[in-house]
Amino acid sequence: MRFAEVRRRSCGSGITAADGLALHTLVTNIESVKRWDRTHAALKRAALELFAERGYDAAGTAQIAARAQVSEMTLFRHFATKEALLLEDPFDPRIAAGVASRPGGEPAMRALAEGIRQAWREVDPESTQLLREVLRIVAHTPALTGAIERNSNETITVLTQALTERDVHDLEARVAASAMITGLSVALLDWAQTEQGELSAVLDAALDVLGGQ
Repeated sequence: MRFAEVRRRSCGSGITAADGLALHTLVTNIESVKRWDRTHAALKRAALELFAERGYDAAGTAQIAARAQVSEMTLFRHFATKEALLLEDPFDPRIAAGVASRPGGEPAMRALAEGIRQAWREVDPESTQLLREVLRIVAHTPALTGAIERNSNETITVLTQALTERDVHDLEARVAASAMITGLSVALLDWAQTEQGELSAVLDAALDVLGGQ
């Protein structure tokens, strides 16, 4: 919506010029956020397509930007590194919220397992498909080993904090979070190598074991 149109409408409805300017600013900000989100998603999709077609090592950031029809500079405004295009993790906040919602006094490993299970059930089908694609690429790219470890450490930190906020001792929280993420990584990467069975079933089975069921 153009500012002149906002102003014209505001004058006929008793809204002040300041109100019209505020509305114009709000509309502009919303449009900017939507444009950022569209570009972010387009870059991630372009990266996954090229990684699948050419392999992670052979696909460069310039090629990814070109596929998404943006400049390489724009790509790096959205993703600090090439590996971030693949390993950016949108699930950590959901998992932390799931753990926080668990009953008080529940053992740490059970709280983690059930919190993660709850978060997974809220993931939409498109995000689930993206995770499948990421796992396939990661499983066949040895160069990503260090990046995976860094990404896992970030998730462990988030889960450790979620547990300590439930009055779990810091050492116990770190041990539980590390064990959970290590166990899930083994299960998910094994699935990515074989793709035997449904991903959700593999995840549920791993959480049953890790949660002590």
